[in-house]
Amino acid sequence: MRIGMILDKTFPPDPRVHNEAIELIKSGHEVFLFCLTYSNQPLEEVIDGIQVKRYKSNTLEYKLSALAYTIPLYSILMKKKITHFLDEFSIEAVHIHDMVVAEAVLNACKKKKLPVVLDLHENRPQIMKFYPHLKKFPQNVLISPKKWQQKEEELVKKVDNVIVVTEEAKEEVCKRTKINPDKVVVVPNTVRKSFFGEQDNFEENSERDTFNLLYIGDTGERRGLATAIKSLPALKKEIDNIQLVIVGSVNAELKKLSEELNVEEQVSFEGWQEETTFPKYIKQSDVCLSPLHRNLHHDTTHANKLFQYMSLRKPLLVSDVTAQKNIVEKVNAGLVHEAKNVEDFTDKVFRLYKDELLRNELGENGEAFIRNEFTWDKTSKGLVNLYNSL
Repeated sequence: MRIGMILDKTFPPDPRVHNEAIELIKSGHEVFLFCLTYSNQPLEEVIDGIQVKRYKSNTLEYKLSALAYTIPLYSILMKKKITHFLDEFSIEAVHIHDMVVAEAVLNACKKKKLPVVLDLHENRPQIMKFYPHLKKFPQNVLISPKKWQQKEEELVKKVDNVIVVTEEAKEEVCKRTKINPDKVVVVPNTVRKSFFGEQDNFEENSERDTFNLLYIGDTGERRGLATAIKSLPALKKEIDNIQLVIVGSVNAELKKLSEELNVEEQVSFEGWQEETTFPKYIKQSDVCLSPLHRNLHHDTTHANKLFQYMSLRKPLLVSDVTAQKNIVEKVNAGLVHEAKNVEDFTDKVFRLYKDELLRNELGENGEAFIRNEFTWDKTSKGLVNLYNSL
């Protein structure tokens, strides 16, 4: 089939879009990717077999996207571009990446009667509640997460199939919208073999004299890093070489917190790094973290970092948000602490620090699970089967 993927962002980078497109191409489909550009990128190019078509956008249009389900202007502007894309490439099936652009796509497809798949990368209405800019006027008046949730419920009923990232997300969306579970396919975000394959011969630095807790990813409040930093005053009393390594944008609030607690020497703010450096950081760690706060979004999604950590044989310490708790306990790949509970987090770090055999066992369990069951080539089969059945 000639599959048209719709992404109302720039490309690259977007690992999920890239991985899904490549898997469909490997299965014999042609993939054409609609995306936007705000610079002088070529309007057409082929990337790893993906036929990329870029449409010019601007700051105003970008800002209007936040109001997509408040006023219809964004959907009207995008519909025109999407219609052109569908016609130019004779698209036979449409794959929408996330809900922001979904109404525009459905409007463009009305007369064409094309099968439409909606790929929900995350629970957008729930996560919007935690965007700092949506808590301020006038955004808090103009943009309603409740209205976005109502729109999401409409959209999943209109499309032919829905893709979500976890079994927990499938259960939640089916229960809330009453759609047929057979309509929903789970395609998790997992790692490609290339992520860990090239690292098997990597020698860890034997001269390293620190006990490293590692976190990779976004550093916003809901990610729970304050819990880890607040544990350091107690941890450093018994583990004098403790080091919390944060690979992500430097968060001023977290930096201030570390200074107030007099643990700035125990926190290494690495700043954001290219993904190619992640294996090096993981290899040089002792325990890998995901201390997320609990909310409906986190309870139904997996952070890709979990699988990156596990693939390189590292034990995990994660909070009890439902999806990550379920998978970590199922595989026995790490310990679970109560979200936001500094004392519980601290106790679990002490347990891992004192028991090297436990760390090794948990790391080996996670590695075996990823390499034998949970790499992208295996977890993407649901996506391929879906398109082969359209």
